[in-house]
Order: sequence, then C-alpha cells, then structure tokens
Amino acid sequence: MKTYLAALGLASAFCAQAALTVDRVEPPYWWTGMNNDTVQVMLAGPGIGSTTASVDYPGVKIVEDVEGVTDNYKILYLTIADNAAPGNVKLNLKPAKGKGTTVDFPLHARTWKGTDNPGFDASDVLYLIMPDRFADGDPSNNDIDMKYKYRYDRTSNNARHGGDVAGIRKNLPYIDSLGVTAVWVNPVLENDIHGGSYHGYSTTDYYNIDKRFGTNDEWREFVADAHSRDIKVVMDMIFNHSGSTHPWMDDMPMADWYNHPDGNVMTNHRLVTIHDPYASDKDMDEVVNGWFTRGMPDLNQRNRHMMNYLIQNSIFWIEDSHIDGIRMDTYPYADLKEMGRWIAEVEREYPNFNIVGECWYPQESSEAFWQRNSAVNGVDPNLKTVMDFKYPLSGKKAFFEKTADRNGGFNIIYDHLAQDFLFPNTDFILTFLDNHDTDRFLDSIPENLGSWRQAMAFLLTSRGIPQIYYGTEILMNGTRANGGDGNVRRDMPGGFPGDEVSVLDFSGMTDQQREAFDYLSKLLHWRKGNDIIAKGKLKHFIPTKGQYVYERRLGDRAVQVILNGTDEPQNLIAERITEILPTGTVRRDVITGKNVTISPELVLEPRAVLILEDVK
Repeated sequence: MKTYLAALGLASAFCAQAALTVDRVEPPYWWTGMNNDTVQVMLAGPGIGSTTASVDYPGVKIVEDVEGVTDNYKILYLTIADNAAPGNVKLNLKPAKGKGTTVDFPLHARTWKGTDNPGFDASDVLYLIMPDRFADGDPSNNDIDMKYKYRYDRTSNNARHGGDVAGIRKNLPYIDSLGVTAVWVNPVLENDIHGGSYHGYSTTDYYNIDKRFGTNDEWREFVADAHSRDIKVVMDMIFNHSGSTHPWMDDMPMADWYNHPDGNVMTNHRLVTIHDPYASDKDMDEVVNGWFTRGMPDLNQRNRHMMNYLIQNSIFWIEDSHIDGIRMDTYPYADLKEMGRWIAEVEREYPNFNIVGECWYPQESSEAFWQRNSAVNGVDPNLKTVMDFKYPLSGKKAFFEKTADRNGGFNIIYDHLAQDFLFPNTDFILTFLDNHDTDRFLDSIPENLGSWRQAMAFLLTSRGIPQIYYGTEILMNGTRANGGDGNVRRDMPGGFPGDEVSVLDFSGMTDQQREAFDYLSKLLHWRKGNDIIAKGKLKHFIPTKGQYVYERRLGDRAVQVILNGTDEPQNLIAERITEILPTGTVRRDVITGKNVTISPELVLEPRAVLILEDVK
C-alpha cells in the first residue's frame, strides 16, 4: 500500500511539474482598428512549442502557427477583422497529452488615430535627457531587487544615480520654461544586466519600463503631462542589439534569432563598409552582423519573425503611450532593407510620424546615404531624418578657433553646409553640438559667453531640427578623456535628494549660468512657432575676415544672422551682403530688441551675434 501511495505521489508531483504554464505574452495586448489587421503574438513557457493553438472570438483568427520555433516558445499570427469588438481574446493551448491552458490576450479600442500624431520637424527643438542623470523623482526605486546585481552609487560615474521618469515629469515646468518643444529621452526599457546599464542601451525586456525608472503607467502619465504643455516626446529605441542577459540569449525562439549567437564576432565599427563598392563579405558581415559589444548581442532582422516582433514593439509604444517620435540607436548596424520595412509599417499606422536614425559618420556623403530618397543609395533606406554628426565633430573648432582663414573658424560651417546638395531633404537633418556619446560642447566653464552664444544662435537659426543636450543651458561641460562617458553625463544639479545646489528651481544658478539660461530661453521662445526658421530657405555668404552672414527667407519675410568670429571689434563688410541687407536697411535685433542700421559704420563687437528681423 505504501509503495502504491508513494508511486501515486510521484505521479502527482510529475503531473504538477508538467502543468502547462505561459510566462510571457508579447505584446501583452493589442488594439482593434489598426491599419494592419495582423498581429504577431509571442508566447514563452516550458514546453508550449508543441501545443496546438486555437481561438474562439468573433472576428479573430489564427492565420499562422510558426514552424521552426524552439520548444519553449510559440509564435502565432492573428488577424483582427474590422468588425472585431474590443474584449478579451482567449488563446487556447492544448498539448498532445495532459491538460492545456488558456491565455488572455486583451483587445482595446484604438484611441490614438494615425493622423492624431503630428510627429516632430524643423519647427521643433529637442531637449535630450539621460533619465538616470537628470532628476530623481522617486527615491524608493533606486536600490531594488533585480535579477542581476547593480550598484546605486552617485559617487561613481558608471553606477546608477537614481534618476527616473518621475524626475523628468516633476521638472517639466523647468523644461517648459526653457522653451524647447520636445524631449528626447534616452532608453527607459528594462536593462536587467550586470552592472545596471544606467544608460539604457542593453534591453532585456522590450515591453516594460525598467523598474528603476518607473512603470509603464508612469511613462504614459509623463507623456500625457508633456503633451498638456505642448511638449512632444521622442523615445529612444535599439533594434540592432539586445542586452546579453535578455531571456532570448539563454533560450532563443529560433536558431537564427541572433547573428553569431556564440559571440565570436564583434562589429568592426567601420560603417563606411556598408556603402563601400569594394567591400569584402567578411568586412560587411562584421560591421552589420557582429556584436556591438560583449554585452550587446546582434539581433537578426532578416529573420521575418524577429523583425515583425520589433516592428510591433515600436507600434505598441506609439499607440500605448502616444509618443511623437523615435530615435533609433546604431541605425546602420542593423539590416538596411528590413529597417526600411519597419519605417514603412510604422508610417502605415502613423503617416506623420518621424524617426531619426543615429548614423554616426564624420563625412556628409555617408550621412546622406541613409536619408530617404537618397540618390547615392541603391536601396532606399526610407529614413526620414538623419543625425548630423559633423556638427559635434567640428563645432568647437568652428566657434572657438581664433583664425579667420579660409580653412578655419566659420569656414568649417560654410564648407559643411555647402555639401547639403547630397541630402534629399535638409529640413529633416537633426543638428546638435553635443549629446550623451560625445564630449560636451564646452570643455570647461568659459571666461565669457561670446562663442557659446554664437554656437547656440547658429544651431537654432540654421537649417534642420536642432537638439540641445540637457545642461547646455547652465554651461555643463566636460570631456570623455577626463573621466569617461560619465563625465559628459553628469547629474543635473538639484535633481537629486540631498543636492546642495539646485538649478532646476533657478535658486542655485550662478550669475553666468542664469545669463546663459536667459539667452537660450529667449532664443527658444522666439523660435517657437517661427515659420521663417522652420521652413525658410537658407542663403549664406563665404565668411570673410571672420564675419559670417546668412539669411532664412520665407516668401517676403526673412531673418538675417550676422556673426563676428574674431576677438576684435570689426566694422561690418556691408558691401558684400547687399543682396539680402542693402545699406541703410533698418532691422530689429531679436536679442536686444534694438534697431540696427546696416552700413559700413556698423561696429560688430568681439564674438558678436546679431539676429535681425522686421522692425515691429
């Protein structure tokens, strides 16, 4: 009898262990009324790959149960008819033997129609924020249990500092007062990885905000609050790679889910290889398929189901939280054709949506290669907006160099803009002087703000979509050579409990910081809604004796900018610019509010900047 009972106990235990469970459902829900009526559902759980799936919900059908998926995954494609009602779809999974299970897959009514999303464009100015370093609005999430160990330590540049979504939301009044129209937020999805990955570029969960940054609800609330202030939100995403501790790395859904899954090939980072007509197969494989780092394994976008997963993920975040744009990290490292398909699918749902790709090149031709309708790319990349890395790579020299010869100073900018014929659409170039991956524009606190003022003025009045890195307005400075990446990602003073000085409430600003903030804020508020700057044509003159003059014109309205790039006062070389500013013309200086008469007697102070508009 005891033997029988023991055997029965073992059998019961075995049955209990063999119970069918589903650990993850991705996406967790979807919407009716989408333009694409098909949704991929990925289920993860022990042994579910061999189950038979069925659904009994009006207007919903399983059209594909993907073959070749490993045993602990099931990938289904559902079609959702136009007449399907919102509700809870039951996905039934039945194994060959034993009891099956039912998985809930909610369908919500779509509320964020495609044309509701305005996207972002040259009328906007983006304010780039690294959440961990901006402000800590909820200290309770700083030191919490995660699967992998990490350090919360504000004394270390490489540890977590505690900034979060709540901190950004709390300081929206400050951001609004500055005058920007959009915030680009570095990645906020889960990075449960050794060391903590404070920067956010090692995704381990594509459908959840990292708990140390907050929750999905908090993210939605932040976006809604930003929108209430007419501030757009651009979300940072990474489709080239995941984090090395993503569950996929231990158990891949398909054998080719990752490129070089054993991690024996690293990228060579030589992005010119992609458009090199003589490139070897080996070099091409390394740059596109190699891992970005040991902690960032390379996703295989050529796997149809992987790419569909990524496409749906971006659509999920747009529909779920109403973001206005996406900045895609390491764009050229992913598959060119498949990323083009991703953009097409996003725009199928949101026609006005804007995506900017990080295409890090030191030369204009390579940047232009990646823009939509490129004449030099045999495959249309379909990318609306590219990043102009020439600015941060040469901006310091252009604005701080004392020489006025033809190869230095403002001639660097002139020569750069002269290459714009390569770009299909110069309105959709993201311009910036620094970001989280570069040195700060300022190496240190300057003695005076002359060159800094000129750089800010040029950024905000030239072509393209400007981006400002958080802290620029208070003269935050630093280089990677003197402290690593953390030195250019320092905490915003006053954003964290215990800070002795706060700039976010203006009380802790030095006189020089307040001068910089007020100058930048005045420019930004003037720029807001200014169609001449957003849409006007650009005309510029070869810099002469350090003087750089250019115009933005829209119809019969115009704004002219005059810069003196020397440390000496100079008389305006008025005869060179009569086609846009005839001698005797009276204009109003945006910064001072004073009228300015154009003549050879007009004295330009050292490092002067005049932004001229119609006299009111």
